Amino acid sequence: MNMRVAIIGGGPGGLYFAALMKQLDPTHDITVWERNAADDTFGFGVVFSDETLGGIENADPIVAQRMSEKFARWTDIDIAYRGETHTVGGQGFAAMGRKELLQLLQVRCFELGVPVHFQTEAPDAAELMKEYDLVLAADGINSRVRTQFADRFKPDLDKRESKYMWLGTDRVFEAFTFAVLHTPHGVMQLHGYPYSDSGSTFLVEMHESVWRAAGFDETEHEIFPPGVSDERAIAKIREYFAEVLDGADVMSNNSKWLNFTTVRNERWHHENLVILGDAAHTAHFSIGSGTKLAMEDALALAACLHEHDEISAALESYESERRPVVASTQRAAQASLEWFEQIGQYGEQDPLQFTFNLLTRSRRITLENLALRDPDFALRVLHGANFSGRQVEEPAMFRPHRIGNLELKNRIVLSPMDMYSSVEGVPGDFHLAHLGAKSSGGAGLIMTEMVCVSEQGRITPGCGGLYTDEQGAAWKRIVEHVHTHSSAKIGVQLGHSGRKGSTRVMWEGIDQPLESGNWQTVSASPIPYGPDNQVPVELDRNGMDRVRDDFVAATQRAADAGFDLLELHAAHGYLLSSFLSPVSNQRTDEYGGSLENRLRFPLEVFDAVREVWPASRPMTVRISAVDWLEGGNRIDEAVEISRAFIEHGVDGIDVSSGQISQEERPQFGRSYQTPFADAIRNRVAAAAGVTVIAVGAVSSYDDVNSILLAGRADMVAIGRTHLWNPNWTLHAAAEQQYRGAGADWIPQFRAGSRKPPSSRTDAVRPRLSLIRDTRSGELTHHQRWTPQRREEVAAR
Repeated sequence: MNMRVAIIGGGPGGLYFAALMKQLDPTHDITVWERNAADDTFGFGVVFSDETLGGIENADPIVAQRMSEKFARWTDIDIAYRGETHTVGGQGFAAMGRKELLQLLQVRCFELGVPVHFQTEAPDAAELMKEYDLVLAADGINSRVRTQFADRFKPDLDKRESKYMWLGTDRVFEAFTFAVLHTPHGVMQLHGYPYSDSGSTFLVEMHESVWRAAGFDETEHEIFPPGVSDERAIAKIREYFAEVLDGADVMSNNSKWLNFTTVRNERWHHENLVILGDAAHTAHFSIGSGTKLAMEDALALAACLHEHDEISAALESYESERRPVVASTQRAAQASLEWFEQIGQYGEQDPLQFTFNLLTRSRRITLENLALRDPDFALRVLHGANFSGRQVEEPAMFRPHRIGNLELKNRIVLSPMDMYSSVEGVPGDFHLAHLGAKSSGGAGLIMTEMVCVSEQGRITPGCGGLYTDEQGAAWKRIVEHVHTHSSAKIGVQLGHSGRKGSTRVMWEGIDQPLESGNWQTVSASPIPYGPDNQVPVELDRNGMDRVRDDFVAATQRAADAGFDLLELHAAHGYLLSSFLSPVSNQRTDEYGGSLENRLRFPLEVFDAVREVWPASRPMTVRISAVDWLEGGNRIDEAVEISRAFIEHGVDGIDVSSGQISQEERPQFGRSYQTPFADAIRNRVAAAAGVTVIAVGAVSSYDDVNSILLAGRADMVAIGRTHLWNPNWTLHAAAEQQYRGAGADWIPQFRAGSRKPPSSRTDAVRPRLSLIRDTRSGELTHHQRWTPQRREEVAAR
């Protein structure tokens, strides 16, 4: 269908969309308005992935050819950290100057007959919507159109904690370069990459606290006119990064300090108006360029308009098709952004481990991904990671670990999972079969479900307990089975439901109150967990004494039952967690208010339990690191909570999150809770020799190995995946061709320990063990990849 199209914004996204639409139908009447001059552009180079370039080539071979003529290409990443530079090959990048890209797209629009009005403000978007069939707003991160229609698009603008400045340099880097600089003020980092044979992007970033400590805030309140750079700051950057520059100069282009803002919108279109690129969404520059995303948007939008007769249907199709792709990119970008915000916490990491940590920061890249791209580097990580200072061959997940005095054969934990299958708090044959099967499945540590310390402390009538001797005897039977028939260790998790108690079993309505037989719940404050839950009684001092004594009695029974480890459940909104979170604790006495006060009762319980739990057996605590709620605990509070338990003698921190309130808004995703474990481990736990356990949407052994090798956690807890496959750990060993002590099959099952033949060939997903077989044995220093070497690795 012939259309009249108005485009607000003559950046790469708007221009590319105009060119695409005009090629699809030369009769389209398309007009572009751009407030800046034709030769105005800010920043230096833009980076493209091979996937994006493939889409551009399919849609417009002329643009693709002209872009390729300007590209700087490279395959390596260089990471400079604490006097060492590690190079990782096999990546595949292409970049060009932003000004050259704009000029190229301007010429293409001119050739196709698309008028572009430079230095001209676009007419009001509401008026354009009346005159044109389609109005596209590609007017950038500070989009006026988005602001004008904020009630329709419902934007969410998340201004972040770090400062950055776009610069250029006449040093041509040989690779994508991350240079991490340790200064007396904190860590500063460079993101640099070549975009031509004469220049590179030189982007400097640091946390705002470092920025202030270094005196960069001297010009904070100065107003720089458009095109005028912060020259005083640039002079300081030249000094700090003199070694990286190696005599080269730094170039500016409207270069000022900025805070990155993550832009999200609930909707991207309204009637015949659609937003695109940075106006609709942003992704941190450490993951990919906004230009790349905007041009991908343009491709998708043009295709949808071409495929649908109705504009409304085309815009719906565009948003439903494109939104999941952008959301995935934004999740990875957010993980990367937050990693760089907290880069200072890795100050003590070994340079090789730091390199691997940086490369895997977004959780998209894993050890196996890197093994495909650069086998030598993957092997150096496998051999060189700091595991008791020894050279190792086994995968990271199968290396032994010690929590306190407890020796574990590997680093896999069966995560506590409530089964709601006890009768009067007594675990039966179901629990024996459930935990017995898991103990023979290879995990080093088997954890019970949350075992309740009193009848009032149950979540549901089906919860297990340790408040009677009969319950203690039943648990002892299970512990003895695990010890007799496997080499796994078994731990008990003790908890009190608090305000989340007196509810139905999960499959009858999770967190829903019982239809009859309810009991009175208690909590830190009289605030119900959700609108359908009862109002709990606020614990007074006598009530707290009673709860503390219940924990002590349950602990003594757990010790008599022979459990190897005890975990105190202070997460997920249960009683101890309700004291820790300001969402559920609104007391005005010494147990509420400040974090120190909110910690008081949980630490009191911990101390009482520690006193009666055998000193030779370790204790861990599970916490909700963040509440996923406005006004709730965040990672900084989680670090301080962990620090407090460490000072009181805890041996491990089991790091979960959320479930404090039904109003929470968690950001689910692959390994989404691992950054919380990472922060706790690297800020407070590692230095104290305290184990940190990561948990949450970790389902592949490759993810487990990558988490451990990067130093984000010491152990990984696997929950639902073990329900799917009780032998998951042993099968992971078979997949990795590992047959050592960390993955021992019980004698009865040993005949089935070899991986059966599969239709999937190892060529599809080569293992590190296979890579080792193809190498000469010795690892050589990585050199720049030649085309011949790339072909050789691809053939392997």
